[in-house]
Amino acid sequence: MIRGVSRASLATLRAEVERAISDLSATDRSALSEQLAAVGGLLTAQPRLRRALADPSTPPEARANLATTLLQNKIGSSAMGVVQTTVRERWSSPWDLVDSIEQIADDILLYDAEAAGSLGEIEDELFRFERILEAEPQLTTLLDSAAQPTDRRVELLRTLVSTKVTPTAMLLLEHAIRSGRRRGIAAAIGRLLEEAAARQDRSIARVTSAVPLTDAQESRLSAVLSEYFRRRISVRTAVEPAVRGGLMIRIGDEVIDGTVSTRLALARNALAS
Repeated sequence: MIRGVSRASLATLRAEVERAISDLSATDRSALSEQLAAVGGLLTAQPRLRRALADPSTPPEARANLATTLLQNKIGSSAMGVVQTTVRERWSSPWDLVDSIEQIADDILLYDAEAAGSLGEIEDELFRFERILEAEPQLTTLLDSAAQPTDRRVELLRTLVSTKVTPTAMLLLEHAIRSGRRRGIAAAIGRLLEEAAARQDRSIARVTSAVPLTDAQESRLSAVLSEYFRRRISVRTAVEPAVRGGLMIRIGDEVIDGTVSTRLALARNALAS
């Protein structure tokens, strides 16, 4: 997780990038995103370069010049500008620089979806795939397996979902597979969902229940959670009969467990003690 001085640098970088890409076409933004994701992959694989570009003892312009020398004619001018801006910033660690470049690559795709009015659709597609992964843990293992070549895992992903999601959602998922820094595709999707929700000024509540909730129940739950947390909360539901009854609600790192299965487990533990 990016913290400290790196968090401030990332915030500055994001604001500058969003201003810079507003005049680009959707095709150019997509190309920019792919080039930045490739730069993130390069820095992940090259520790000496990663450290050199994030070295706080080196003047910012010297770091930018080094990046220009190494990447010239390999990426476009827009990508080069983003990389130069990135390495001029101060980072708590070289990995924070890499993570930030990869986050910017995803941010550009989300920005593009927001501009096209399709951000909600992409959020739905990511959430549905998240549900598939939760129901099929072996699939998650295959997509995360470092023993398998990255291209093979990307091909598996495309076979599974390429005809079922928008091109933007597909690129976001491919970034998650190709990244050497993500903690697995499930964690990457979770972060993407939070980012998509934040762009719409709300948070996501992942709700698990034994039976499907009605539209009225979802609306009421969203209203109650929004009032309690004092921010807009959208509800994403999943059915899991094993919970037996009640609800499991996750909002970021917060968990509200009111399921029957958990209450029964607590009762059994109390009796056993």
